[in-house]
Amino acid sequence: MPTPAAPASTAATTAASLGEPALGPLDGRYRASVAPLADHLSEAALNRRRVHVEVEWLIYLGTHDVVPGVRRLTDAEIAHLRGLPLGFDAAAVAELAEIERETVHDVKAVEYWIKRRLEGTSLADVAELVHLFCTSEDINNLSYALMVRDAVREVWSPAAHTVTDDLARTAHELRELPMLARTHGQPATPTTLGKELAVLVHRLRRQLARVDAAEHLGKFNGATGTYAAHAAAVPGTDWPAVSRAFVESLGLTWNPLTTQIESHDWQAELYADVARFGRVLHNLCTDVWTYISLGYFVQVRGQGTVGSSTMPHKVNPIRFENAEANLEVSQALFRVLEETLTTSRLQRDLTDSSMQRNIGVAFGHSLLALENVRKGLAGLDANPQALAADLDATWEVLGEAVQSVMRVHGLPNPYERLKDLTRGRRVDAQAMREFVAGLGLPEAEAERLAALTPGTYTGVAAQLVDVLGTPPGEG
Repeated sequence: MPTPAAPASTAATTAASLGEPALGPLDGRYRASVAPLADHLSEAALNRRRVHVEVEWLIYLGTHDVVPGVRRLTDAEIAHLRGLPLGFDAAAVAELAEIERETVHDVKAVEYWIKRRLEGTSLADVAELVHLFCTSEDINNLSYALMVRDAVREVWSPAAHTVTDDLARTAHELRELPMLARTHGQPATPTTLGKELAVLVHRLRRQLARVDAAEHLGKFNGATGTYAAHAAAVPGTDWPAVSRAFVESLGLTWNPLTTQIESHDWQAELYADVARFGRVLHNLCTDVWTYISLGYFVQVRGQGTVGSSTMPHKVNPIRFENAEANLEVSQALFRVLEETLTTSRLQRDLTDSSMQRNIGVAFGHSLLALENVRKGLAGLDANPQALAADLDATWEVLGEAVQSVMRVHGLPNPYERLKDLTRGRRVDAQAMREFVAGLGLPEAEAERLAALTPGTYTGVAAQLVDVLGTPPGEG
C-alpha cells in the first residue's frame, strides 16, 4: 500500500516558518538540519498517519467480509481513500485544526475530517464505518509505530550509518599510524590511531544492528483490549485474528495482549539502543577532542570560518563540542521516554500521550549531533609529526616489552628492574638500549629488543582494523 507522505513544507510547518519566533533551537537555528524528521515526527505527520490508519481500516472492512452486510469497495473507491493521506497538505492541516477546536479531541477530529471527504461520493453510505470499533489509542499507537519506524529507517539510521562508515574509512586509512596510548591519562603501550578509531566503529555498529533490527509493535483491540464492542456487535468473528491480520498488513508486529494502550515496551527498547549509540558517539567526540588538543589531529579550516573572535590562530573543535551537547540532550529525552512510556496507571492514563510528542525532539537533537560529527570528521587531518614526537619522548613505554622478554628467558626480577629504570622519569633511546645490552640475553633477542622503538611497539594493532571488513565503498 502507498506510504503517505507530504511535501516537507507541509510537515515542516512551524511557528518560525509563519514568521513567529521559534521557542526551541530545532525549529529555529537548526531547522534545516532536522527538517527531514518533520515529515515523520511532527504534529502534521501524526495526523497524516492517523488518516492513513483510519483509511486502511475502512478499506480492510470493505475488502475482507469482517462485518456482515458491509459491501465491497471498488478499486476506484479504494484509490480515493488512499489518496486522502497522500494529499494531506497544509490546507488539510488547517481544516483539521479548525475541527479539533470544536471537538477538543484530536482523533475524533480526524474521523470527522475523513467523513467530510466522503460526503457526496459513492462512499457516503460507509461513512459510519470510519473509526468502527476503535478507541483513540488503536489509531494512535499504530500511527506512532509507523512514524517512528519510518523516521528511523529513512532519516536517522542512514545518517548514523554514514557517520559510522566515514569513521571506518578513516580507521582504515590510519591503521598503520603509530600513536602513544594513554591509560588513566598516562603514557601506555603504543597503539595505532586507526585501531583506536576502529574500536569506536565496532561499538557503533553493534548498536546500529540493534536499532535496525527493532520490532515495531501495534495493537488494535478496543477500549480496554478486550474486543468487547467488536464481540457485542459481531459475535461470530475471530476478532484477535482480524486484529493481527490488520496490524501486520501495515508492516507492524502484532501485540496480542494489552490494556487500552499498546504497552510501549518496544519504544523503550528502541530509545535505549539509540541512546546507547549516542553514548558511544559521545565517547568518540571526547576522544577526538582530546586528540585535537594533543595535536594528533589538525583541523582543516573551511572557507570563511572563524576559530576565535580575537585569536586568529585558533580553530576550535566546535563540531564535536556541539555534538556532545546535542547528544546529552537527546539521551536525556530518550531516557525519560523509556522510563515514562513503560508505565501506565491501571488500564489507561494520558502521560504517554504528552510524552510521545517529544519523540521528534529527541531524534532531532540526535540527528543534529550526527551532522556535526560528520562535518567534524571531514575537517580532520592526522598529524604524524606530533604523534611521532610524543612516541620518541616516551621510551619508557618499552619497559613492558623488555620485562616480558626477560620473564620468557628466566632473568631475575624483570618487573622490579624495569620499574627502577622507568618509574617517575623519562628514558631515552640510549638509556633503554644500554639497559638491554647489559641483560645478558641471547644475541638475537638482544638485537631484536635493541631495534624496537615506541613507534614500532604496536603489536598487531594495524591488523585489528581488518575486523571491520572491507572499507565502505570498496567492497
